[in-house]
Amino acid sequence: MGDDTVRLSTIGRILRNRWRVLAALAVLGALVGAGASLLFSPGYRTSTSVLLQGSRDAGELLTEAQVATSTVVLDRAAQALGWGVSGTALSGNVKAGASQANIIDITATADTPDKAQKLADQVANAYVAYTAQLFGANSDAASQVAQEQANALRHQVQETNDRITELSQSAQKLSVETVDVRTQLEQLRSDLADAMLKLDQSDQTISQTRTVVMGSAQLPTSPASPTLIQFTGGGAVAFFLLGVLGHLIGARADRRLRDEQEIGSAVGGPVLGSVDVPVDRHTHQATGKARHAWSRWLGLDRAWNEPELLPSVDRASREVRYRRVLSRLGDDRGTFGLVVLLVADDDPAGRGAAAQLVAASAGRPELRIVVTSAARPTVGEVEGADGVVVVQGSGTRTGWELVDLATACGDAGLRVLGTVVAHPARTSPRSADEPAGAPRTDEALAGSA
Repeated sequence: MGDDTVRLSTIGRILRNRWRVLAALAVLGALVGAGASLLFSPGYRTSTSVLLQGSRDAGELLTEAQVATSTVVLDRAAQALGWGVSGTALSGNVKAGASQANIIDITATADTPDKAQKLADQVANAYVAYTAQLFGANSDAASQVAQEQANALRHQVQETNDRITELSQSAQKLSVETVDVRTQLEQLRSDLADAMLKLDQSDQTISQTRTVVMGSAQLPTSPASPTLIQFTGGGAVAFFLLGVLGHLIGARADRRLRDEQEIGSAVGGPVLGSVDVPVDRHTHQATGKARHAWSRWLGLDRAWNEPELLPSVDRASREVRYRRVLSRLGDDRGTFGLVVLLVADDDPAGRGAAAQLVAASAGRPELRIVVTSAARPTVGEVEGADGVVVVQGSGTRTGWELVDLATACGDAGLRVLGTVVAHPARTSPRSADEPAGAPRTDEALAGSA
């Protein structure tokens, strides 16, 4: 793929040539997502609300939310539920949050709707009971003391009102003491205002000790997100996209040449042509590169980004292609007498194409196949050879590996006449019109080596 920008056509080729692999990855991702849902799916979720009376600031609301999920509250809820679990085990299933309306929202999750509802209600009740105890060891005694203080303040207010009334009546008589009376009235009004302020603060203190559950939690009717279906679908989509991304990364990291111009430049000779060669299971096993049936079914036996080459419809059309390649062998002095076909030992497509070229030449020119090691290419001396043609499968060699093959030819004193690119065909190696006695690819190689 090189360093070109990924285009939609590239994605289309991946989908067209590797749709079975991507479908298998999507199924695998769906299974992984379904398995993950058993571990991470929250189940059923419901919530209830607790009202805090009195004015509260944001810090107090946050503290109350932490108290609602404290170990003490959850232990009491677990004991009331009788499920045989501790409060610590319930901590992951209970969440509490505060809103600006003096409301604490308690959310509970469980495996079933009934358990989720009971858990939310029990935690709310335990929180209300525990909050009442935080304002004193004996909440009833504390409330009684606060009520007595409130009654005493009300009695003081009543006495003050009576005194103001008396002074008002006496101030109606014109005398020298009128100024003093009015001063005392102003002082009494100030005392009355202080008493009323203390009374309001006392009532507010009493009201702040009260928390009320606003209602029972609703029974959930459907599982909470993410559900089993969402996990399954997300896993399928994630694995599908990872498969596409993996193909793109693999193609960008692959340095094997597929472009004919690049291949010709690396070999040091022109590309004589591209041919298709059937490579069957027998050939793969003979070269030690056998493919499993499932890999062939998935389409992994051929690179997805190879150049498009229409396979020959029959044996005759395939021989026409090989003869066209052979017709390009020659120079201004005429055709060659002996040409070496150089193939690598790990290239079944190249070996098959070399055997087909030998069969199609019919001795004009004489072709001799030389199989060399892919790791350390070496070419022996061939008497009377006019040159060498490198036969290779498409996308099997990097640029430097092709340079090594050309260097090995130069060391043997052979001129590189060109290269032939072989594309593995998806059809059977023995066509319907091929005679039953026709030699196989590996048999032709054995006879020409």
